[in-house]
Amino acid sequence: MATINDWLEGARVRTLPASLAPVIIGAGVAVDEGGFSLPRTLLAAVVALAFQIGVNFSNDYSDGVRGTDDFRTGPPRLTGGGKASPKLVLKLALAFFALGALAGFVLVALSGKWWILAVGAASILAAWFYTGGKNPYGYMGLGEVFVMVFFGWVATVGTVYLQTGTAPATAWISGTGVGFIACALLMVNNIRDIPTDKLTGKRTLAVRMGDRAARYSFVVLLVLPLVLLFALVVLGRPWTLLPLVLALLVGPISRSVLGGAKGRELIPALKYTGLYELSYGVLLCAGFVIGTL
Repeated sequence: MATINDWLEGARVRTLPASLAPVIIGAGVAVDEGGFSLPRTLLAAVVALAFQIGVNFSNDYSDGVRGTDDFRTGPPRLTGGGKASPKLVLKLALAFFALGALAGFVLVALSGKWWILAVGAASILAAWFYTGGKNPYGYMGLGEVFVMVFFGWVATVGTVYLQTGTAPATAWISGTGVGFIACALLMVNNIRDIPTDKLTGKRTLAVRMGDRAARYSFVVLLVLPLVLLFALVVLGRPWTLLPLVLALLVGPISRSVLGGAKGRELIPALKYTGLYELSYGVLLCAGFVIGTL
């Protein structure tokens, strides 16, 4: 019988900043564009969080029934660890997808941009086929592509577009930056799972690159978002350099990863990468807002 803590682990709370940070940044860009709406921002946050949790539970279900989690070194999963029935985990995943779809429908109705419903449908399908279906693309090393598209560009630019009706360059640049950090979150998770993923035939990007290259790429993914800030300065937003202060954290976060930490030793790096992403989102949002004062 799964405990409350088991269900929270199943929701993978450490990964939730990947969904909140781009919405926060999108809100900042919307302020910069002069079209911020608090109700629409909150609805976008519900959509993003619900879809993220839905993705996490669907991955738990799919990996569990495939046997991918049988040799897992991280925290035991609900399905693979026998803590909950696959059917129950699947129902929970579908419930969160339904919640996200409902909030998304209301958001689209408020904006009048009905074609965005197609993007929402694509998001749900992409979330399911990440580890579900006969040929999940997450097993082919394409997980980072999914993360960049949906937790970088779609979440950030979508938040802006549904409030202002515009998709400015500032949104795309910011979405790329936060998308890189979301990719870093996935990368460190997959570095931890390289030994077991090899055994089960899950060819993540980390497996394909190899342990050493994957660890260095993790650091690069933390640094690139800070470099992209200068592109925003070129566009006349100097206050968006605020997240540069996070450069002080790249070393401490990366130390265990570059030091060869394995298995559960990488869990703190996963946690702090999530906090790094959330901090990046808050500081970048603040930079956009301050620039309008």
